[in-house]
Amino acid sequence: MDFLKNPVTTKVVQPPLSAETVAEWRKEFPVLSKVNYLANCSQGPQSRKSRAAIESYLDNWATVGMDWDFWCEEVELAKGEFARLIGASPDEIAVSTSVSEIISSIAGSFLPHGHKRKILTTDAEFPTVGQVWLAHEKWGTQVDYIPLSHGQIDLEEYRKRVDENTLLVSATHVYYQNGFKQDIEAIAEICHSKGVPLLVDAYQSLGTVAIDVKKQKIDMLCCGNLKYLLGVPGLAFLYVDKNLAETLRPSNTGWFGQKNPFDFTPRQLTFAPGSRRFDTGTPPVAAAFASRAGMEIINQVGPAVIEEQIRFLNQVALEEAQRLELPLLSPTDLDRKGAVTAILLDSDSHAMEERLKKMGIVASARGPAIRLAPHFFSLPEELQQGLQAIHQCIHHPA
Repeated sequence: MDFLKNPVTTKVVQPPLSAETVAEWRKEFPVLSKVNYLANCSQGPQSRKSRAAIESYLDNWATVGMDWDFWCEEVELAKGEFARLIGASPDEIAVSTSVSEIISSIAGSFLPHGHKRKILTTDAEFPTVGQVWLAHEKWGTQVDYIPLSHGQIDLEEYRKRVDENTLLVSATHVYYQNGFKQDIEAIAEICHSKGVPLLVDAYQSLGTVAIDVKKQKIDMLCCGNLKYLLGVPGLAFLYVDKNLAETLRPSNTGWFGQKNPFDFTPRQLTFAPGSRRFDTGTPPVAAAFASRAGMEIINQVGPAVIEEQIRFLNQVALEEAQRLELPLLSPTDLDRKGAVTAILLDSDSHAMEERLKKMGIVASARGPAIRLAPHFFSLPEELQQGLQAIHQCIHHPA
């Protein structure tokens, strides 16, 4: 998994955002004036816009109290902002409390039938995904894992393994540990050639990678809100193509997943049309306020612009890591890399995270690696500083 000696490929000449534009956007995030913030793969920084949105919810709660119309309107607006982000229609979006809940809901909608029993996934998934699919094997499905090879997933493995027995393919867009980015459009083409739907976990990509679910022919996509979408924990989104959604009957449901949530009929199950049937109980209202504000920022800057800015920052990070001869886990091909730059450690990664924090650098530990994950507002010199600090910590242990 050490790509140290590989040259950085597909270089970026100029960042799309000027230094002046980045400086102006940095004022939106107070924490950036206090620390070197490179943990966007774990939690995005609080924006003034998101704080104001949460305060509007709290003010309404304090002065009005119960206000279902206000709450529900905000949830629908958040769905609309997410739909805009991925090129979908708002009626193709459902909300939940986490991606774990969403994967469970999808799993309960794809029960084995006939010879279709195989769930194909990969060893690059966040543990939740594999754990949910394994838990559903009691219904007769069989989970097949594509193994990692040097920290990446070989596209040819999908061609070999997607077959007439495959019920569903569940694939991450970007590997959380080292930032490896899969070619989702190519995977979708392989799946559809066999009549198999594709579920994409975009938690580690959306907000830094432009996604168009229609152009890329993605059947289902899920994403939480607290990382690159600049939101808070407690809210996740699910996209399901409207034609596919009409064929699914989720077992994980609730009153907001019904045709009319306010009918209050416990003896009747009438799924809402389209993807709204995947809504469950009372939606995470407070999180919706903060999350919509964060996504508005992403949409205002532009996902395609952000993706190119991240490519520029990736180039800076990779070249600095190689200059310092750090044990790099991330791909060096910019076309195959998300925002994460991961450095392999032979010591406790959490201890490294804590040591960096004392140096004013916020990074994220995962397994044997320490991860640096910028966003569009990050500065090249912040990545260089972060990598130099890791180098110092490795060669001068505390």
